[in-house]
Amino acid sequence: MRLIISDKGIGRLAAFFIKERIIEAKPNADKKFVLGLPTGGTAVDMYKSLVELYKNKELSFKNIVSFNLDEYIGLPQDHPESYHTFMEKNFFRHIDIAKENINIPNGNAADPVKEGQDYEVKIKKAGGIDLFIGGLGENGHIAFNEPYSSLSSYTRDKQLNINTVIANSRFFENDMEKVPKTAMTMGIQTILETKEVLLLVTGEKKASALQHLVEGAVSQAWPATALQLHRKLVVITDEAACDKLTVGTYRYFKRLRDEFSHLYAL
Repeated sequence: MRLIISDKGIGRLAAFFIKERIIEAKPNADKKFVLGLPTGGTAVDMYKSLVELYKNKELSFKNIVSFNLDEYIGLPQDHPESYHTFMEKNFFRHIDIAKENINIPNGNAADPVKEGQDYEVKIKKAGGIDLFIGGLGENGHIAFNEPYSSLSSYTRDKQLNINTVIANSRFFENDMEKVPKTAMTMGIQTILETKEVLLLVTGEKKASALQHLVEGAVSQAWPATALQLHRKLVVITDEAACDKLTVGTYRYFKRLRDEFSHLYAL
C-alpha cells in the first residue's frame, strides 16, 4: 500500500496517474488496457482532467476497455441519476472510446444473478482489469459492497445500507424514498483480482474509513480493509482524510514520496 497525501486536487492527480499507467502499457488494437471506473464527486474532477488530457492530445482512449463498478437496480438507464447517465455526461461523450468497449452493469436485468455472472465473464474475456479506480465510503464500503459484505464476493445485486441511502438522497431531491435500495456491484473478490487499485479518498468525513483501511484489521465491518490484501494498492488522499491516522503512520507515508514526487509537484 502507498499513500499519496496532497491538497493539490485529488481528481487531477488521479487523472495524471491514470495517464501514466495507460502510456506505460502502450495499448493497441490487439492488447487493450482495461479500466474499472467509478462515479461520485471526486470522480467528476478526475474525468474533467482526463477529458482535458484527451483534448490536448496527451491521451487517447481508442484502445481502452472500461468496466463500471456499479449501477442502481430499477432505475432507467436514461434517468438523470443513473450511472449510465453520469458516465455519458461526465466522460464518455467527450472522448474517443468505442461504445462497444464500454461496460456498465445492467440494473434492469430480468435476472440479476445471471447479470452478475455475465459481467464477470466479460471482465475475464477482456483479460482482467488492469487498473481499478474507486472511492471510499464513510462506512468503509467500496463500490456498493456495504459493511458485512462477503470479502470473497463477485459481481452481484446488493442491498444498500441505510447510511448509503441517506448519503445518496442528496442526488434525489433529499428524498430517501426516491433512492434505489439495491444495486448491481462488483464484489470484493472482483476488485482483489484486478492488477492495480487506485483509491481516491477526500474529506474529514472519510477519516475513520481511511484509518481502518490503513491501520485496522481486515474486517467485513469495514469492507475496504480487504484491500490490504491487494498486491498493488495506491491511495490518493488529502490532509483532511488523514486526520485520524497515527502520527507515525502519517509521517511514514509522507517520507515515501520519491516514487510519486512528480505528482506532488503538479
